[in-house]
Amino acid sequence: MSTIRLEPCVSIDFDSSTLDEIVTKAKDWALMHGVCMRSRQNFSPDSINFAPFVLVPSAFPKKEFEKAIELQTLVNEMIHQIANNYEFLKSTLAITNTVDPFTAQLFKIYTTVQEEGVSQEECCCGLFRCDYMLDRDAVRQVEINTIASSFAGISTRVTRLHRFVMQELSHGDKLQQIPENNALEALCGGMLKAWEIYNQPQAVILFIIEEITYNICDQRFHEFEIRKQNPNVRVIRRNLTQLGRGGASLDAEKKLIVDGHEVAVIYFRCGYAPDQYMSADGCEWDARLMMERSKAIKCPSISYHLAGTKKVQQVLADPGNLERIFDDPDKVARLRDVFTGLYSLDLDEEGDRAAEMAIQNPEKYVLKPQREGGGNNVYGEEVGEVLKKLKGNPERASYILMDVIKPPLLQNWMVRPSTQPMRVDTLSELGIFGVIIGNAKEILHNSVGGHMLRTKIHTANEGGVAAGLGALDSPFLVDL
Repeated sequence: MSTIRLEPCVSIDFDSSTLDEIVTKAKDWALMHGVCMRSRQNFSPDSINFAPFVLVPSAFPKKEFEKAIELQTLVNEMIHQIANNYEFLKSTLAITNTVDPFTAQLFKIYTTVQEEGVSQEECCCGLFRCDYMLDRDAVRQVEINTIASSFAGISTRVTRLHRFVMQELSHGDKLQQIPENNALEALCGGMLKAWEIYNQPQAVILFIIEEITYNICDQRFHEFEIRKQNPNVRVIRRNLTQLGRGGASLDAEKKLIVDGHEVAVIYFRCGYAPDQYMSADGCEWDARLMMERSKAIKCPSISYHLAGTKKVQQVLADPGNLERIFDDPDKVARLRDVFTGLYSLDLDEEGDRAAEMAIQNPEKYVLKPQREGGGNNVYGEEVGEVLKKLKGNPERASYILMDVIKPPLLQNWMVRPSTQPMRVDTLSELGIFGVIIGNAKEILHNSVGGHMLRTKIHTANEGGVAAGLGALDSPFLVDL
């Protein structure tokens, strides 16, 4: 693990009285401003806890933060171009589709709607989040989330939480180093632009949600912000099972109708994991196909969803493949500048070399399946063990291999519900949100959509807050 360190933005050497006072105030601020989630351990639909957070914002190189911000519209464009390139997706995912049933089922829906004929004018809306970690002092891309990209709602409030904490610690003069965060406003503004393009004033925005929503505040903030920006737009919430068992239908014009409401925009906060399609009758898959067939603007479309798979990310890192997407050398160079080492594990010579490389030095690599939502990756000695078991097994091709990124360490106080604050060494992951709306012929809107920062204890492999493995944070921009 990296031994490079960044200094905290301010001294965190608090006496016990000061620490208790500021932590208590910060917890109450979080509870009263919605920096909250439902508890997985003691679930109740009528109660929430504050979400885990770090006490002061984490230092982050200003130059690298700005690079990631400036790159996001190009990342949006890249995903859009891939999503509208049937041959690229077909060839890239060909082997994955033979060994990963979940990706294969997504691709089957994609192929079905393509063969039925997708209008060149049919719009899609992408609300993406591109995640980065510092490798020493330069950002490296971890992954691109194209479905259910969460925490835009809560992250905007974490920015305000850290501004409050800094003022309470008598460091109000440093607030300009905590960048403004418009993530919630930007993503909801994107959905409303899509709603306007649909051009039916009575139509609603449909949120696709889990049966139990733990990250309720983040989701509801999106709903409330939509109503704030346009009081005439109604949001309804349904899960895939409800829709698949008679809760939705298509009319003769392929309008999606839910309980008598025409749907203009479908916003997926669910549908990215196999366990969200588990009914024996396959009704959730029926619902997904119905929505893809509909005229409603999908956020994301099945093509955007597939463009965010790990296999696509790995293939793009191979020499010559970005050039299949962009003929502009400058765009290719800017994107490739943030890539880290990515390797195929297909059952061929190249895949065998990558597997052996990881078996010999497992601590240098992360093994990634085609999954979203956190908690799926394989780290450390287990990388070698898994790859040994998969030798000669076609299932190996459902994974990709990535170099371990070694970010600098930074001390902070981690604050979690029902536990004492802990002073720990941490690592951070920066997420940049993006909004894109377009069709096969043109891009109608492309913008940056704010940011988030997640921080974890340096010994933890995963950093997902919703998965219970990380804490919310804000970047404090510094010159290195």
